[in-house]
Amino acid sequence: MNRDQLNKELRKKKINAVYITHEGKNIYEYYKNKKQKEKLHKINSCTKSVISILMGIALDKGYLDSIHLPVYQFFPELFEAQEDKRKMDITIHHLLTMSDGLHFPEFGEWNCFAPMTYHNDIVKFVIDRPMVHYPGKHMNYNSGCSHVLSAIIQKVTKMKTEDFANKNLFKPLGIQQYHWYADKMKINKGADGLILKIEDMSKIGLLVLQNGTFNGKKIVSSQWIKEATTPHLCTYDYIGHYGMHWWVNKLDEEQEFSYDNTFYFALGFGGQYIIISPPKNLVVTIASETYDDSFKPMKIIRNIVLDNKI
Repeated sequence: MNRDQLNKELRKKKINAVYITHEGKNIYEYYKNKKQKEKLHKINSCTKSVISILMGIALDKGYLDSIHLPVYQFFPELFEAQEDKRKMDITIHHLLTMSDGLHFPEFGEWNCFAPMTYHNDIVKFVIDRPMVHYPGKHMNYNSGCSHVLSAIIQKVTKMKTEDFANKNLFKPLGIQQYHWYADKMKINKGADGLILKIEDMSKIGLLVLQNGTFNGKKIVSSQWIKEATTPHLCTYDYIGHYGMHWWVNKLDEEQEFSYDNTFYFALGFGGQYIIISPPKNLVVTIASETYDDSFKPMKIIRNIVLDNKI
């Protein structure tokens, strides 16, 4: 990894902070200015990947029996009002893999902006969306899925998602400063509501790299991490495959998926990233304001860090 080249490329872009660990130790830090190190960064859709970890913890602790439970059992009054009975077959797994089948043109006509933000009841807005595919057949990026998952966490644990996260994830990781925005129904925003320090983003990446363990303590099962970071469906070639609220891609696009040819990442609008490379024992976290192109930071990291020796 050429640090001088990396510094030069980062300074050209609207990238606020980069934090890299190798074998669990910090080997590189970049800050646009002094404030960025301690700043709480809005991680946007990286929040979705945190929701994935929390779902795994809820499963481990017995709050959920399975991720194949139908979603209607958590919101019966909303589903009873639906004319399209195919919605009764939507499961938690479909929400996690964004294969729910609902019409949600977030990467289409909505242009990465989900109008659900303005609704008083976001869960109802999502469930009311018309069906275009039978559940499980097709992956379509849907931030509504993530918010419904947050609502399910709050229902089964009987505590706010952020309180469940603080007790079972943030405190064990040593994350003390954070904020998690909620909607008008007081449900923490599962799609994009979390703000964290760059170093604390890295702790989440390290937890995933270490298969659910942090500082020798098991936080979430290794089986969950494996399932969440396994490529399921590919809809967007320019991003990668989708696992369960984690993106998965190849280091060498010409080769097949294997342990030595896989990395996975959380991706947030505007260039927020938690990138994990198991074969390199590497975690890269990025906070940016590249809202003209969310993929700029990834291109830099791929060219200078992932494709070269550390």
